[in-house]
Order: sequence, then structure tokens, then C-alpha cells
Amino acid sequence: MTNIRDREHWYIAELVMECRVQGDPRNVVHVNIVLLNANSPEAVFEKAQQLGLDSEDSYLNPEHQTVTFTYRGLRDLNVVHDQLEDGAELMFEEKIGVSEEKLQAMLTPKSQLAVFRPWELRDWTKPDYSCQEIMDEVRSPKLL
Repeated sequence: MTNIRDREHWYIAELVMECRVQGDPRNVVHVNIVLLNANSPEAVFEKAQQLGLDSEDSYLNPEHQTVTFTYRGLRDLNVVHDQLEDGAELMFEEKIGVSEEKLQAMLTPKSQLAVFRPWELRDWTKPDYSCQEIMDEVRSPKLL
């Protein structure tokens, strides 16, 4: 049984997508966190599953290797209890008996927060899941 009240219709889904590049034994896993609207937990579950399946894709990278994204399932599905507005609480975690050392380890300095980190150059040691079609378009003389 669920404790979701009728007025709550926004949910946060964490979709797990696995990327495989032909010829590379390593995989790349993305957890895509998305906001969904539905009338019930069962409806949002079905909607999240469909979104994951719709996100599956296959294409060639610039090295002509097949890149395949596969939806593997949900990591979590949670209701948003507040109205969507500035300062609304979207999710929370509860931990009990956290030492000061562990609490400090949970904190991230401003410069290391995702919105303040500089963009990093591509790590050429990881699987190349870039799309050949998009890379060709970026290199097109009409864009230069």
C-alpha cells in the first residue's frame, strides 16, 4: 500500500541506461534523473518504464563502431511532496547516527559542485560513445 496523497502528481525517476561500444569490453552506465507527471504511483512507474525504453538507441561513432544504449531499469522512483516552485523539496535522504567525519565527507566545496566545475576535455581512455552523424555535423564547414 502506498501513502501518496491524491494531490501529488510529480515524481522523480532515476533511469539506469547502459551504453556499450562495439569492440570495447567496458560499459558506460548513466543514471538519468527525470521529472515525471502522473496520476498514481502505478501510472508513473509505467511512464518511467516507457521513457527508459524510448531512450534506447543505436548508432555509429566516428570510428564506425556500433554504440548501443539499453534501458536496464529504475534505480528509484519517488514522489515530490512540495509544489514545484523555488525552494521546493524534491527528495531527501535520512541517515541516523552519522559521525562528524562522515558528515563532513558528505559536504562538497563550492568549487567542486557540478555547476561550478570547469568542463573537462574528453577522456580518450573511456569508450567513445559520441555519434558520428553529430560529430560530422559539428565539423561541417558551414558551421565554421
